[in-house]
Amino acid sequence: MASPVGRRLSKALWVLIALAFLLEAWLWDHLRPVVAAVVNLIPWQRFRDQLARLVERLPPWASLIVFVIPFIVLLPLKFVEVWFFVHKDWLGVAVTLVLAKLLGLGVTAFVFDVTRAKLLQIGWFRALYERVMGWRLWAHELIDPIRQRARVYWRYLRRQMRFLRSQRTGRLWRRLAALRRRRQPA
Repeated sequence: MASPVGRRLSKALWVLIALAFLLEAWLWDHLRPVVAAVVNLIPWQRFRDQLARLVERLPPWASLIVFVIPFIVLLPLKFVEVWFFVHKDWLGVAVTLVLAKLLGLGVTAFVFDVTRAKLLQIGWFRALYERVMGWRLWAHELIDPIRQRARVYWRYLRRQMRFLRSQRTGRLWRRLAALRRRRQPA
């Protein structure tokens, strides 16, 4: 039987895992429109249409190769990140990491939109996709109540801060009025 401290640590670990998972899901959801905007700025619509036509003609296993290509293309960014890390250029590491994460998620979301129908025809991929969607639901079920409590607590703190500021402001105005009365000749 686990101790209460062990259970709390275990729950905290699961909450952190769920938060990381939801961050990835949030980035995925919010990068899709950004990638779409970039695609609309650059005349890539034709490229997307050609890619969609190509994927339509491919068997499902070949669309998996198309889906994996962004990971291979972004691999040099990982080497750049390691190079920055070896040279202890922490800003370079951070910028490269963020760039690789955003670019990777954005491009993967773009390619997944094109290849989704074919990929879901692969049994193990469909099972994995459904499992990941289940994890996403689980993460929301774990995090949403905590998020709701944090919002309530945050609103309470904001009201308290406003109240304290108004009390301090009132005290400040009373002190200033007292100072003015002292300085004014009788």
